[in-house]
Amino acid sequence: MFGPAGHAYVYRVYGMHLCLNVVAGTDGEASAVLVRAVEPVSGIDAMRRARVAAAAAGRRVRDPARDASAARGVARLQADRLVSGPGLVGAAFSVDPSMNGADLCADGPLRLRLAATRPSVVLAGPRVGVAYAGPPWAARPWRLALADSAATSRPTSTLRPPTADGRARR
Repeated sequence: MFGPAGHAYVYRVYGMHLCLNVVAGTDGEASAVLVRAVEPVSGIDAMRRARVAAAAAGRRVRDPARDASAARGVARLQADRLVSGPGLVGAAFSVDPSMNGADLCADGPLRLRLAATRPSVVLAGPRVGVAYAGPPWAARPWRLALADSAATSRPTSTLRPPTADGRARR
């Protein structure tokens, strides 16, 4: 989180889920963006396999019945729900702690690429799961989503298009 912009910051949350952040600020200053959800456009079958493998790896005891049940559940998911949460991003992209610090702008197992088309409208609003931070931090409009995408980690009803100066509308 304190590294150069464009690098991965990987950490484990709740002792079990690996989360991916993109460092976004100046080297030495804490600044990163949590990747809460991804809209899959290719590699969907590989993401399904990785989700099932991550679920199996998270169990202490091998259980073929639970593995099969997890595989059936993941197979039934619509693509826009496959990577719809921070822990699911880590699982679907096989993120592991060794990727911490990886340059996401270079070729490698994780990389950022420009979209083929520009998003129509970016929505902004309060973040999810940070009420404990209190005002003004919990209300900062630092949760972003594409208006025309169903691939979000939570409903977008609290999100609005930002104003011309970049602030979130209330």
